[in-house]
Amino acid sequence: MPWHARLRNVFRAERLSEELDSEFTFHLAETVDRLVAEGVPEQEAWRQARRRLGNYSIQKERTRDMNVAGWLDAGRADLSYGLRQLKLNPGFAAVAVLSLALGIGANTAIFQLLDTIRLRGLPVKDAWQLATIVRDGNNFFTAGSYSSREEAFTHAQMEELGKQQQAFSEMLTFWPTRFNLSAAGRSRYAEGLLVSSNFLNVLGVAPLVGRGFAAEDDKVACSSAPVVLSYGFWQREFGGNLNAIGKTISLNGHRFPIGGITPASFFGVEPGQRFDVALPLCADNVFAKDGKGRVFDRMAYWLTPIARLKPGWSVERASRHVGNLSAAIFRETVPAEYRPDFVKSYLKNKFKAVSASAGVSALRRQFANPLWILMAITGSVLLIACANLANLLLARASAREREIAVRQAVGASRPRLLMQFLTESLLLAAAGAVFGMCLAQVLSRTLVAFLNTTGNPIAVPTDLNWHVFGFLAGLAIVTCILFGLAPAIRASGGAPGAAVHGARTSTATRERNGLRRTLVVTQVALSLVLLVAALLFSRSLQNLLATNLGFDSHHVLVASVTASGLGLENPERRKVLFRELEERIDSLGGVTSAAPVGFAPFSGYGWNGNVHAGDDPARTGGKESWFNRVGPRYFATMGTPLLAGRDFTHHDDLGAPKVALVNQAFAKKFFAGKNPVGKSFRVEELAGKADSVYEIVGLVGDTRYNGLRDTELSIAFFPVDQDGQPGTGAGFVIRGRESLNSLETAIQRETMQLNSNLLVDFRVLDVQIRQSLLRERLMANLSVAFGILAGCLSTLGLYGVMSYIVARRRNEIGVRFALGASRSNVYRLIARDAAMMVAAGLLLGVAASLLLSRYAESLLFELKARDPVSLILAGTLLAITAAIATLLPAARAARLEPITALREE
Repeated sequence: MPWHARLRNVFRAERLSEELDSEFTFHLAETVDRLVAEGVPEQEAWRQARRRLGNYSIQKERTRDMNVAGWLDAGRADLSYGLRQLKLNPGFAAVAVLSLALGIGANTAIFQLLDTIRLRGLPVKDAWQLATIVRDGNNFFTAGSYSSREEAFTHAQMEELGKQQQAFSEMLTFWPTRFNLSAAGRSRYAEGLLVSSNFLNVLGVAPLVGRGFAAEDDKVACSSAPVVLSYGFWQREFGGNLNAIGKTISLNGHRFPIGGITPASFFGVEPGQRFDVALPLCADNVFAKDGKGRVFDRMAYWLTPIARLKPGWSVERASRHVGNLSAAIFRETVPAEYRPDFVKSYLKNKFKAVSASAGVSALRRQFANPLWILMAITGSVLLIACANLANLLLARASAREREIAVRQAVGASRPRLLMQFLTESLLLAAAGAVFGMCLAQVLSRTLVAFLNTTGNPIAVPTDLNWHVFGFLAGLAIVTCILFGLAPAIRASGGAPGAAVHGARTSTATRERNGLRRTLVVTQVALSLVLLVAALLFSRSLQNLLATNLGFDSHHVLVASVTASGLGLENPERRKVLFRELEERIDSLGGVTSAAPVGFAPFSGYGWNGNVHAGDDPARTGGKESWFNRVGPRYFATMGTPLLAGRDFTHHDDLGAPKVALVNQAFAKKFFAGKNPVGKSFRVEELAGKADSVYEIVGLVGDTRYNGLRDTELSIAFFPVDQDGQPGTGAGFVIRGRESLNSLETAIQRETMQLNSNLLVDFRVLDVQIRQSLLRERLMANLSVAFGILAGCLSTLGLYGVMSYIVARRRNEIGVRFALGASRSNVYRLIARDAAMMVAAGLLLGVAASLLLSRYAESLLFELKARDPVSLILAGTLLAITAAIATLLPAARAARLEPITALREE
């Protein structure tokens, strides 16, 4: 029957029934006439004709099944029946929907983060054509600005690549930064981009209002270059006023005219980060203290490229192409300041192209691997929930065996029964998906708020796009199949006669309980894997928190002061200004002590180089060390012990011999752990400069530099007063006696009294340290929560199966009692049954944990991925909960009265 005829039958079911009746009557009469013509008596002819044509009702149903009307009618009936069944069992329905909602909601929440930072394409024209260049190697040396991003390059390298490459139609470059919106007082920041003039054109983004960048905007002197604002920033700062175009905005103390506004959908090129203000690259020269920014610095690795592939070019082909160009480009861009050994290593580098359809993101590098692990964890929780539901549905199917047998006896086919059971499962899965979607929105917003920090705000949309809807629909279908298919097959596969005559004994065999046992074993195995992961991540976090920082971070405030734009070109004038500010801060009543610092701990900034012990002028064999500049009383302020020698004083200035304090790791690395006070070391300088030689005047305890994972990091400290090229800003660490909030107000007041144009920014050191552990806290908190949930679900699953088995074996237990078995024998029988399932699950879980733990190794600290303590603790915890889950069913079986059990049979 053609599809349009079937479709017509949907809307004329009564007429279809009449046609079928008429057609059957016609064929019946025709058969009777033929039999009568052959000499068969009329009454016998009618009987034979009916036998030949078969059961009219069945034939009519088969005919109806061949059209859409029958399918829709059957589906409607199944849905109606499924809803009635769930309404009759509200407790079961509530448990099922809640279990699914927890699993689906958790998976969807993690997927939303993954989708944003890794999977979703940029909201630009033909994002699939975009590619970026990364470093294939790490042989970059610089004494200038440096970015740890693997996509960061110098301006010279990008210019030379643009001249020689043939793979891209056009290439943009950008650098993410922050702009201070305040002209004076407390700093207020906007997320910014310095971009090449073709930034919007390459991406295919047209301004919503005003204009974008033009080639003439990107000039060497571009203090009047226009800025482009994001839609969100325009709404937030200017209320969406169109008159904002042409007005000026203050960025880092300089005013720029507003040229245009980008569309609301465009957030930039970094998923998880939204830009507020974009400026041409040449603005970096405006912000530089000498008017020459990183555009001219061949050692400044800061620019990230994004290019659009030419038609016919793939990312793989482009990667081979730029890789072949690498040698020539690096030869052309060797910095004049590089020494011969630096040049030799520098020339080993290669370019590599990778897809940028989803943008480039530091957030992706930091959280992509943890999110994949969390996705696997939440997926395992969902599998455990599905196993629980499958066991519950198996139990319900066993209780409905008589009903199913009657349905089969009156003509219901096995596919028809399968469809009915799967429809009930689909209703549960759909309800779980709906509630899971609501839960996912709450979890997503909670996760984003957890990952957001003051210094590094992230922007992850939690909207329900088609990716999320597709994922939800897929989860609903998969879960429906996972927990609904096996019970449906088992329920519809029994013999009707056996079920009608003895529904209880037909399922009481070990063979019929095998699937339930397998599901319990799977639950226990998955729960063990999740508990091991929870213990590994939580113990790793504890190890990090217990790490000796080398200083006391409590009640320490970090203040960053900027004097740019004050006309203080003379370094000595800046030093006098900052010295006076230090004295004013130190004299405040709530301050215990204060000291200048170049790089505050955990600030994310650093300085390193090669060091030689002694003053041997040899240029080879140097070892890496980290450096910092600090003022007098820095170590006393931070609570770092001075182990030998003396602290810095203000007499350690440019006119005095160069001195340094070193930590214990430095002494161990360069002086075999001996007291280094009185000895000297050299720091390698660039070509054309003599190496700097420092005398060690003090030894201090080891301290962390930029993270809690910095173990045994060798650090040399130099006096801030011996800095020959101080910047336009200064940092201070301040230990307070009282509330740090009131201390911030007092320091800001002193700063404004000293010079009203000074900009000041504050960070609480304890908060900064906690924020440095966001990834570890995320993994520990979520893995523990999901591990506990998995353990509870598997415990409930074991309890349910054991209760069911005890209920189905009541007759057998009664017979055992009648034959002389003691209650302890029965208790051991049930406990042994549960112990075998738990033991099998634990063995499988241990094997899976040992196999999978290597994927989490990079996230652990001072802990092996195959940690035996975590395995033993997780196994013991599961064994204890399993014993508790078995206790009640076993006790119920031991208390069973034999007469009662035998009478029921």
